[in-house]
Amino acid sequence: MRYQGQTDYDHQGAPPKKGVLLCNLGTPDAPKTAELRRYLKQFLSDPRVVEIPRLIWWVILNLVILRIRPSRSAKLYKSVWTENGSPLLVNSQSQVDGVQKVLTQKHGEEIPVVLGMRYGNPSIESALKKLSDKNVRNITILPLYPQYSGATTGSTFDAVADVFKKTRWVPQMQFIGGYHKSEAFIEALCLSVNQHLEKHGMPDKLVMSYHGTPQSYLKKGDPYHCLCHQTTRLVVEKMDLDPAKVITTFQSRFGREPWLQPYTDKTVEQLPNEGIKHIALICPGFSSDCLETIEEINIEAREIFTDSGGEKFHYIPCLNDSEEHIQALSVIIDKHLAD
Repeated sequence: MRYQGQTDYDHQGAPPKKGVLLCNLGTPDAPKTAELRRYLKQFLSDPRVVEIPRLIWWVILNLVILRIRPSRSAKLYKSVWTENGSPLLVNSQSQVDGVQKVLTQKHGEEIPVVLGMRYGNPSIESALKKLSDKNVRNITILPLYPQYSGATTGSTFDAVADVFKKTRWVPQMQFIGGYHKSEAFIEALCLSVNQHLEKHGMPDKLVMSYHGTPQSYLKKGDPYHCLCHQTTRLVVEKMDLDPAKVITTFQSRFGREPWLQPYTDKTVEQLPNEGIKHIALICPGFSSDCLETIEEINIEAREIFTDSGGEKFHYIPCLNDSEEHIQALSVIIDKHLAD
């Protein structure tokens, strides 16, 4: 049968429910080489992530990258792994639980909320099946990337579409393409920064580091670069900060192709030479702390800054499952829950 049907659906039974799918990038099942190889192969095979001609990229990926990188990445993941698993998975599940509680209380009925990872487990397909099994026919989908990029939010849409290409009955859907300037999100970011400043004081420079993408994606029309700068500007305006004390940078580049600049690592290396001895760094493009924030920023960037002559380095954690973040996500989702 070409299309899958929900044959056990009771057309005369309870009315269909509303439900929510929260999506994030994903994580390997364990910090081990085999698991990393499987995860990286799925991630780096996505044409939204790497826009190199498929045949050329297949050779590079399978004959070079997947023979070298998995063991190196496994060591890094092991350094941030918790007793409960990957920080990204743990935080994402806490966000799911928190959002479901808030929405259910507000609506006076159960609003199922499930987690789906673009790569790895739990998969988006398995998450959508959970909603279907709960008689959810009206789904609001929120990729947990505040700033839209084709490589993240666009890829999530592809994964959702691939699932429903195989189903006979496509549910009603609301797909949230981003929330980089949501008032609730900006307020949660500002509160996080304010709490840090109250404890540690104003740094010489506040660095707002976002995940990078190749510059070529910007030139081809991806809006991500501009949306990151908008988020920074809105935080600066709402907090009435001196724009000269805030800088937007981009991290996590891969390969030799130029990526969005300025680069976070190069920036924190140069700042001490400019007399900047005290910095605070926050990652507003990450909804949850993960390898890229815990290891790359709070460990690597810290070492780069101090080795270059910096004196005070503070990392402001992601919003994670904070009450303000859960409320912000709930507000964003609730605006899109259809009647």
